[in-house]
Amino acid sequence: MVGHARAHTIATLLASEKERDQKLLQQVMNHAESEISRATLEEQLKRGRKLDQLTGGISNSKIKEMEDGPEKVALEARVKEIKDAHEAYKKKIASACVESDRVYISSIADGNKRSGKLGIGYGAAVDKIGPEYSFGLSIAEKIDGPILLIKTSWGGKSLHYNFRPPTAGAYELNEKELADEKADEISENAGLNYRMMNDAVKNVLANLGDYHPAYDPEAGFEIAGFVWFQGFNDQFSPEFYGNYKKNMISFINDIRDEYEAPQLPFVIGVLGTGVTAEKVGENQVSIAQREAAETMGTDNHVAAVESYLEYSLYSNAVFQKGWPEHFHEWDTVGSDRPYHYLGSGAFFIRLGDAFANSMSDLMNP
Repeated sequence: MVGHARAHTIATLLASEKERDQKLLQQVMNHAESEISRATLEEQLKRGRKLDQLTGGISNSKIKEMEDGPEKVALEARVKEIKDAHEAYKKKIASACVESDRVYISSIADGNKRSGKLGIGYGAAVDKIGPEYSFGLSIAEKIDGPILLIKTSWGGKSLHYNFRPPTAGAYELNEKELADEKADEISENAGLNYRMMNDAVKNVLANLGDYHPAYDPEAGFEIAGFVWFQGFNDQFSPEFYGNYKKNMISFINDIRDEYEAPQLPFVIGVLGTGVTAEKVGENQVSIAQREAAETMGTDNHVAAVESYLEYSLYSNAVFQKGWPEHFHEWDTVGSDRPYHYLGSGAFFIRLGDAFANSMSDLMNP
């Protein structure tokens, strides 16, 4: 999961009265010190609604349709004033997000390749997060010692082709691919991201002192767990989703063999873009992910985590209003489309914590 949630959307958790959400806020944000509260969020949403009312939303149509003159100049000045306050709010939220002194990360998130202390910025851009942020902070509360996360993620990839594990066998080209002049290249690139992932991981493991200042060569290291959250690109072809369960089991076994860790705890995040239990339950990839985890079992240190349970319904309610016309209100609580879980920081904070809880259970049955 590359991660497409802009950091300021984490503040959506302020709208929740649930005890868990309040604890997660305390974990990831110095909101008390920065005087950020639910009132701050509500003020920003009100500001966003005002901007949309004045401008017409993302199209800025209401201003574009005005004739040049003093009235338009005055409105543009008013809009700029509110937009400046809108941007200041987003920066304030981002600056309140904590950075860990114990958890470090080496991350590939598409073109955003970075390493250092775990904080915001290890998603698709330097102001974005995925589940790694809350996962690292949550797991640090459960285990002792230095922790290093190694994240390797590329968007738009499938398990059946891009991350195809070795024991899944050779990839069978379809008729269109067989007729392609690059058929040989298509065959060769099957499993490419699986290989790229392992190359990146092994490079970090060979140079751990470069990635965590507390690394002690004499003490060594343990590969303590693996989190997998993917599946969107496998849901459109019968061959892809029909083989997902088998591929997932092969993937887990191959990873364990690759790192000589036969009991490596493995958490599978179940594809949850359907939002509701009913819709997710109809998705063949989600079903296959659940079945793979159930087949291998928690006794074998494999578990599935339901991502739809962590979905930001609050953000979704604003999105469903029609995000183009309600863009500035939407921009306060989300930053991407449904296939990226609305780019909701609230979702990714909850999900990372859920992954950490499941991982902790597998590590300490």
